[in-house]
Amino acid sequence: QVQLVESGGGLVQAGGRLRLSCAASGRLFNIDAISWFRQVPGKEREFVSAISWFGFGEYYTDSVKGRFTISKDNAKNTLYLQMNSLKPEDTAVYYCAAQIRGARSVPSDYRYWGQGTQVTVSS
Repeated sequence: QVQLVESGGGLVQAGGRLRLSCAASGRLFNIDAISWFRQVPGKEREFVSAISWFGFGEYYTDSVKGRFTISKDNAKNTLYLQMNSLKPEDTAVYYCAAQIRGARSVPSDYRYWGQGTQVTVSS
């Protein structure tokens, strides 16, 4: 089992920045990648960014490239998402997720999920 706990969400004005954290614990040696997804009510969960947990490789959805940066600290078992130049359309609940294998951007390929943290960007 893997446990994921997100933090760092909040309310920010457009153009502002936030840093999300995801603390991971449990059987992490099985994990291939850890990612951020987001979801707004009435819409499907959307892939934001992924990072290889024990290797190298970062992936971003087009709408956040150049604004968001994913990073990790393996010593602390923590994943981060630095979000800059935030836009109202970035408003969503952000989830941390971990996968053993599968496509990086497909939610159903992730076995473990956090509870989510709300990000609200005001215009």
